[in-house]
Amino acid sequence: MKKLLLVVLITLLGSSCEEIPPVVTPAGPQEICGGATRDLVADQKRQVLIEEFTGVQCVNCPAGSKAIQDLIDIHGKQLIAVSIHAGSFSPPYDESLYDFRTEDGSELIDFLGNPIGYPTAVINRKIFEGEFDLQLGRNLWPGFVVQEKNVDPVVKIQISKSFESTTRQLDTEVTVFVEEDLSVYEGIRLTVMVTENEVADFQLTPDGLQADYVHQHILRDVLTNFSGIAPEGEITAGAIFCNSFSTVLPAEWLAENIDLIAFVSVAGESKEVLQAHKVRLLE
Repeated sequence: MKKLLLVVLITLLGSSCEEIPPVVTPAGPQEICGGATRDLVADQKRQVLIEEFTGVQCVNCPAGSKAIQDLIDIHGKQLIAVSIHAGSFSPPYDESLYDFRTEDGSELIDFLGNPIGYPTAVINRKIFEGEFDLQLGRNLWPGFVVQEKNVDPVVKIQISKSFESTTRQLDTEVTVFVEEDLSVYEGIRLTVMVTENEVADFQLTPDGLQADYVHQHILRDVLTNFSGIAPEGEITAGAIFCNSFSTVLPAEWLAENIDLIAFVSVAGESKEVLQAHKVRLLE
């Protein structure tokens, strides 16, 4: 009997030492900055950045702004506009409520090229075939927007934000998901901008000086360097990088009209924008 018990015990001990493979439960989507995940950007399409250079003393600029709005009506979220008040037409009138000029805007007009005439805009900071500089006249905008819109994005962008209405503290986290190897470029930059819509103020129009002209997409601030910042870490396919930004919004900026815009561009001689993304602050 003792021998039988010994045999049973040895058998049980031997079977307990066998390696049992673990049960693997597929993990959910990995959270990055601000809860961003690849799932959230899986269907993100190419979003085109158009940077309009304008000024309240520019009589032709309202026509340019209307042309951009017409394009937004056509392309929806795939077209992101920024109106930069800089250059000789941008100083406010004595009657103006606001001065829309910014230091960033002055640096951007030097960085992207001073326009010869207005209205003018830069599309994805790209020199297109047959063109000699970044600044483009109004008649060229529709075709180049479509051309850029139909390119698959090589990166996708997620913006998370938090705004405290009492202190006006804005915290922004931008996560970039790299779809294709970006190391083929001379360098990569991330730029984050703050714009404001629906601001009524003076504007010169073909019918004269209008006191209640509604300005849209006004560049208010650049949270990075005006030319962008270099990402830290890998930029090969499948890589992820993120950056956080904090600022305090001036009281006169209406939070419900604020947009946050982030875009990834090429550094060096080429300034081409590879993808842009925009979110409304209070949505």
